[in-house]
Amino acid sequence: MLKQQAVFIQKQFEFTANIRDPENTQTPAGVEERRMNIYRELFYNNIEGFISSAFPVLKTIYSDQHWHKMVRDFFIKHRCQTPLFLEISQEFLSYLQNERIPQPEDPVYLHELAHYEWVELALMISEQQTDLSNIDPNGDLLLNCPVISPLALVLSYHYPVHKLGSDFVLDCKPSTATHLIVYRNRNDKVEFMEVNPVTARLLQLLNENKTLSGQQALQQIAEELQSEQPDFIITAGHQALQQLQQQGIVLGARYSS
Repeated sequence: MLKQQAVFIQKQFEFTANIRDPENTQTPAGVEERRMNIYRELFYNNIEGFISSAFPVLKTIYSDQHWHKMVRDFFIKHRCQTPLFLEISQEFLSYLQNERIPQPEDPVYLHELAHYEWVELALMISEQQTDLSNIDPNGDLLLNCPVISPLALVLSYHYPVHKLGSDFVLDCKPSTATHLIVYRNRNDKVEFMEVNPVTARLLQLLNENKTLSGQQALQQIAEELQSEQPDFIITAGHQALQQLQQQGIVLGARYSS
């Protein structure tokens, strides 16, 4: 019985290995080639379809040959930790960051663009719920603690990932970083907003310390910048918070304790 089980397990390994890498493995004995081809195409096309849907911009930057070469490499090498199709994009991102050997056709911004596209999908399917019971939508964003939507992420990249595509490519790193807020709006549509470094830092501080009032966070930024006009930064920052609230990125304020 144990011997039969071991033989069956070995056959399973041979079957899945050939589905992943048909060029470097043999068709399992006793399996018709035509039937095996059906399994090979079915599994690969499903995986490739999900990856293409999750990373449409990244796909346009590669030639068809290089794109399928990369997806096949993922299919062969990566061992997914989830059975959920919607999480294949996260597995592909993990492969790019930790397992892929850099290739000549890879753009210099491969990891950043892939991360940006993954974030869009992650926000789209997120089931995160927001407790609005202790948030005052009309609260003073300076005197009290601004609350950032959990469906809003502040991201900083070396490359302008929101502009990249087949008609806009870069070969070297820009001199300035790109700061984005990627968020799901009130209509459940994922959008992005490019912001300046001060606004990005403001949201970072508010996310890191939920007890900071808007004014305290802006005063800290003024000190970090060694600004001679802290009142200007506080006024401009207050306006930025109000604009972000209109977009649904800032939900309101909690009363500081």
